[in-house]
Amino acid sequence: MSKKDNELNHLAIIMDGNGRWAKKRHKPRFYGHREGMDNVERITLAADKLGIKILTLYAFSTENWARPKEEVAYLMNLPVRFFDKYMPTLMENNVKVNIMGYLDELPEKTYQIVQRAMAETANNTGLILNFAFNYGSRREITSAVQEIGGLIEAGQLKSEDVTEEMISDHLMTGHFKYQDPDLLIRTSGEQRISNFLLWQLAYSELAFSDKNWPDFDEDDLKQFINDYKHRNRRFGKVDESDS
Repeated sequence: MSKKDNELNHLAIIMDGNGRWAKKRHKPRFYGHREGMDNVERITLAADKLGIKILTLYAFSTENWARPKEEVAYLMNLPVRFFDKYMPTLMENNVKVNIMGYLDELPEKTYQIVQRAMAETANNTGLILNFAFNYGSRREITSAVQEIGGLIEAGQLKSEDVTEEMISDHLMTGHFKYQDPDLLIRTSGEQRISNFLLWQLAYSELAFSDKNWPDFDEDDLKQFINDYKHRNRRFGKVDESDS
């Protein structure tokens, strides 16, 4: 594959640094989360303009329940505020909302708003805005293995018939045309995956920004995308130019 021929269909972002952004301004962490929420709208519209088909955002992990109760309660209310505020913009731009995670464990009000957002945008055909909310990749993989194991126990499948493609199809991204992200960006200077899309990121390109999420803007996004398009993605193969 030519470095300049890389298509970026699926972009994943770990939106990190809201709390640190607020701390630098001597504000409570809630203030950073609110600013981070507003930046989701800005980056979504920028990604849509740049031709990205799927934007997956790590919004709340299964481990985030261990945070202080007041912060968790605020984070659980963010989807309500986000969709109340930005649903007209999402509809106007033909954005389709998807929420992946263990949604039945969410508070009722949060559950209802995310279900409504998916239902109201179900017929939109533009960019898919995919929130990973109450999501953890190890649990996701475990669930997929359990589902496939159930098929084997029921006699509908033989163990030797299990393939990588089958496992991919049983993950929460299995219904997407572009299941695996082409590029993962993490903000705030941290350089780890944090239990996010562990299977799907096997051959994704990784990029890290020192900026905290509320400061990450369209110019930063363009810069990372331009860098990505000049990378040489070999997928384990030998580049002819190196031979």
